Amino acid sequence: MWVRSTVAYRASFLMAVAVNFAVTGLDFAAIMIMFAHVDALGGFTVAEVAFLYGTTGMALGLADLLLGSMDKLGARLRDGTLDTLLVRPVPVFFQVAADRFALRRLGRVSQSLLVLGWALTQLETAAWSVVQVALVPVMVLSGTAIFGAVFACGAAFQFWAQDASEVQNSFTYGGNTLLQYPPTVFATELVKGVTFVVPLAFVNWLPALRVLGRDDPLGLPGWVDFASPAVAALCCAVAAAAWRRGLRGYRSTGS
Repeated sequence: MWVRSTVAYRASFLMAVAVNFAVTGLDFAAIMIMFAHVDALGGFTVAEVAFLYGTTGMALGLADLLLGSMDKLGARLRDGTLDTLLVRPVPVFFQVAADRFALRRLGRVSQSLLVLGWALTQLETAAWSVVQVALVPVMVLSGTAIFGAVFACGAAFQFWAQDASEVQNSFTYGGNTLLQYPPTVFATELVKGVTFVVPLAFVNWLPALRVLGRDDPLGLPGWVDFASPAVAALCCAVAAAAWRRGLRGYRSTGS
């Protein structure tokens, strides 16, 4: 229903996608401005940083497209309109995710895809192995699942906090900004935090290091670079458990 209502006004829809494309592109413009003054950032070339930018941008863009509406759950909890979703023969999670589905978010996905495509043509690699080629789609899909799990956990937290969308955004959009830059420019404690506490490093940092032939700043075993699918599955399991517990504890507004 939301998709049909969106594309009914094609000019408005295309402008919304274009604006979303342009706004998200400002982040990459800032990166290009930096590289106009330096040859490398944390030891990474512009193509390698663009690779990081494209992979995390696509992962967040797809997760945002599918689950970005989860941050509206707080409003439904406060005004009691979540009750109307409970009586429908469709899982509440999917109803909340589809609420005001914003197809304009394709702008972020397409912009990140273009940057990623450009980066792949610019990377100075003698020959791509099968493992390197396979890791690129795997990290994008795994990153989408990890960001999606963060969206779901943030929504579940709102059952207790009533409004925690900004806390959620700090890990999703904030995490995306963090992952656009090489891990070597950040303090070791921060890198450890997004590896072992909130495992955002598995979105692109760790598998990207394998693709780019870079050393792991934490000195982790080599097999960790391939752990993104397992970490994504674990994050989704945690998010599902948190959602079920939050939904079972919902007591409506009493109005």
